Amino acid sequence: MLRRTIKKQSTQAFSVLALAIATLGLTHSSASLAAVAQAVDCGVPGLKVCPQPYDETLPDPHNMLTWDQATRVVGFRNTYRLYEGDVFSNQGATPSPLAPAGSPMPAIHYAMNGNNYNIDNYIANQNVTALLILKDGKIAYEYYGKGNTENTLWTSRSVAKSVVSVLVGVAIKEGKIKSVDDKITLYIPELKGTAWQDVTLHQLMQHTSGVIWDENYASPDSDFSHMTQCEAKPAPYDCVLNLVKSVKRKPGVKPGEVWSYNTGGAWLVGRVLENATGMTIAKYLESRVWSRYGMQQDGIWHALVKDKVDMGGHGFNAALRDWGRFGQFVLSGGQLPSGEKILPDDWIARSTHWTTAKGSVTPSAPNGQYGYQWWYSAPAPDANAEPKKTATSEQTFWALGIYGQTIAINPAEKLVMVQWSTWKNAETPSSLYDEQALFVNAVSQALGAEH
Repeated sequence: MLRRTIKKQSTQAFSVLALAIATLGLTHSSASLAAVAQAVDCGVPGLKVCPQPYDETLPDPHNMLTWDQATRVVGFRNTYRLYEGDVFSNQGATPSPLAPAGSPMPAIHYAMNGNNYNIDNYIANQNVTALLILKDGKIAYEYYGKGNTENTLWTSRSVAKSVVSVLVGVAIKEGKIKSVDDKITLYIPELKGTAWQDVTLHQLMQHTSGVIWDENYASPDSDFSHMTQCEAKPAPYDCVLNLVKSVKRKPGVKPGEVWSYNTGGAWLVGRVLENATGMTIAKYLESRVWSRYGMQQDGIWHALVKDKVDMGGHGFNAALRDWGRFGQFVLSGGQLPSGEKILPDDWIARSTHWTTAKGSVTPSAPNGQYGYQWWYSAPAPDANAEPKKTATSEQTFWALGIYGQTIAINPAEKLVMVQWSTWKNAETPSSLYDEQALFVNAVSQALGAEH
């Protein structure tokens, strides 16, 4: 039904625009009509360029967590068509250049369990559908697979949490949010009297709220699965809000004491941002970053109520190079091409100060694994693998989304890696996360040896 509706709207829009061209006396060239068709075929109001490829048959979003890998490729590059969305535009700004590196990508080698691997093995092992490596702001490596292209809008899954975290920093610098120590009920009054009422923004972003939330992606009865079903309903906002408000506190646990990953809480981070700024996440991203940093293409944020409420826990859809540009923006500490810095000077350091609350500290992350919706990730210390560490690998921080979506940033190396993937499972054996960290370390070593 969704696909048929889009086709009908596209045909009607094409006819109207073609008539407008004729009325204005413009030339009916095939190029002009192709441009019109490209603009309307997406069925997304406000989207100036139709991402490619444009898949005719779309999967059912109710089944997102059980799609097979081939279906997931189609679903993830068409998520902007599966749900309502708010466009964040570059406002016609000149794209910030991402020039090719001056020399070819050096050979990448890493080892796991006695086997040696290269970049082609990595792409196969990780089911990579696109990969971008930036060194010193230049493209060291770029790959598109499974039919993806430079203007494909791929969905982020929980990488969006890290994007929202950055925008919270912008709002704090602007004074729209006073402090991360504010109780979230200051911005979301309807949470008074719920399990969230004594939680601060700091605790909410570190996922130490102490609220019970089942994030199990494999269980149809988990809170996350229920949220996924809510999002596919005709009135998703009320469904998600009621779900998030209904949760209970962990008995005897105070806010800040226990770390537990929580997409319901991450959605509330987005609501704090929206209520504090008076804008949707998409509009705030557009006005503060997307239109000012020089992104090449418009993106779309998954909306629960169009132009009013976006999905803060995931839902960022953008082109590969623009994911990379966003990583560069973060790497710079929030500096725009104009030289203006729109993040607090200490925001990245605060965002990557890992919580040591119970559950966050592990053998692989002895200082904690989670900050303000950014991750620490490293191979297990007993892993039979190399290179487990580099001189600067402790400074790498990660935006991670299920099924392998990734932005890895190492400011010391001026290195950004973006990965799109379709892992078989939402959460995977630690070996795939270990492999990601090994690969970034190997890239860091190989590119560092050139300087």
